[in-house]
Amino acid sequence: MKKKLARRFTPGQVLLCLLMVLIVLTMVVPLLNILARSLSEPSRSLGMSGMEIIPRGFSTLNYQVVFSNNLIVPALFNSIFITVVGTVINVLLTTTAAYVLTRPRLMFKKYIMGFLIVMMLFDPGLVPEYLVIQKFGLMNNHWSVILVSAVNVYYLVICMRYFEAVPNTLYEAASMEGAGHPRIFAQIYLPLAKSGVATLSMFYAVVRWNEYFRPGIYLTSSSKTTLQVILRQFVVSGDTAAIIGAQNLLNYNEFAKIDYNALKSATIVIAIVPILLVYPLVLRFYAKDIMAGSVKE
Repeated sequence: MKKKLARRFTPGQVLLCLLMVLIVLTMVVPLLNILARSLSEPSRSLGMSGMEIIPRGFSTLNYQVVFSNNLIVPALFNSIFITVVGTVINVLLTTTAAYVLTRPRLMFKKYIMGFLIVMMLFDPGLVPEYLVIQKFGLMNNHWSVILVSAVNVYYLVICMRYFEAVPNTLYEAASMEGAGHPRIFAQIYLPLAKSGVATLSMFYAVVRWNEYFRPGIYLTSSSKTTLQVILRQFVVSGDTAAIIGAQNLLNYNEFAKIDYNALKSATIVIAIVPILLVYPLVLRFYAKDIMAGSVKE
């Protein structure tokens, strides 16, 4: 029985590994520092440096303060609704459009692609968009945020590249067996391009979750607003009442000892944790090869 040869790393590979570790640390350490600061005791978090990743003591006061605002939980559910429904619509429209645009006998394909590219490069601007939303009566409605960015042309082009990688022989074989376009799309193209669809879903979901500009314009009432709008008012604009609540700010002496930098850290954690939970769900759809399990030509 032959002995297994020990794997030897070249100096270049070791250097590359060290470089990758440093890059990972530059992203992980700030996140751990924010988490540690948010969980530290308010009296001890003031002196924390940007490199500390272990909480000083333990306290959930910052999170209690955030969730004491009656607007936070409804805003959280509004963000989840917009993200989930918006992402489903995004993926459905993007994948179906990509399938149609990759059909070899599609009429006026060149002109359609030219129109889409022009729309991608030349954004009409906020004022026409606002007037359209107002004309359709969608002001202060979640659908104004969902529908206004239903398709991203750049992501559509990426999805087309995945569909074009599927051999045309599979399409022809399914057509000869009597399968229609909906069945071919659902049973051949989507499974073989699932890594690309998962990637686009992740892109769309992150953009939906982090969006604050359009919700801040179109969602005018506090009951319709999203979590990101409230958090931005506090973290960026320094509006303390936005995150604590004006009534709580007047009534609770407990809030006087809060470290507001630690409170900002807690709001950031609340904003990023839901989207981080999506990553493991997306990663399971990645495949090594787009044609894994399909027939050979």
